[in-house]
Amino acid sequence: MRIRSVLIGELPLLQDIERAAGLCFRDVGMPEVADDEPLPLDELAGYQRSGLAWVAVDDADAPVAYLIADRVDGNLHVEQVSVHPDSAHRRIGRALLDHLAALAAAEAVPALTLTTFAEVPWNAPYYERCGFEPLDEAALGPGLRAVRAREASHGLNRWPRICMRRTL
Repeated sequence: MRIRSVLIGELPLLQDIERAAGLCFRDVGMPEVADDEPLPLDELAGYQRSGLAWVAVDDADAPVAYLIADRVDGNLHVEQVSVHPDSAHRRIGRALLDHLAALAAAEAVPALTLTTFAEVPWNAPYYERCGFEPLDEAALGPGLRAVRAREASHGLNRWPRICMRRTL
């Protein structure tokens, strides 16, 4: 699986990937998450322009997964990583996370961070297998606190969420 930067014309495909990947939240009693719309094209374009958006592509160079990141508290923060269900269980999400980790390490960024659902099997338990560790609330910097506040304003605190860190 090849990973490369997102092309501007592929942004609608990222939305399609996220919609498809989100459907599995219905199976765990989280239909609101499944129905949540992906980021608007203009926001995705901002990630693309800033060089913080990558896709994993198939043999035809078509995106099957993507990752976007922000710079938060001196780290690279995984804002979203989604794999289309047709390409699931092939370690593509892990490859995207490892790609980001390699880029971060090359820039001397100390860690990757993310926020996720604590009790969804393909969220926190998966990220732990990818080298992330839960962060205590007291260890959160101002940027991560702002991310958590934004998530709460969108209703995501309805289910247990945690911040995680992968030291590089």
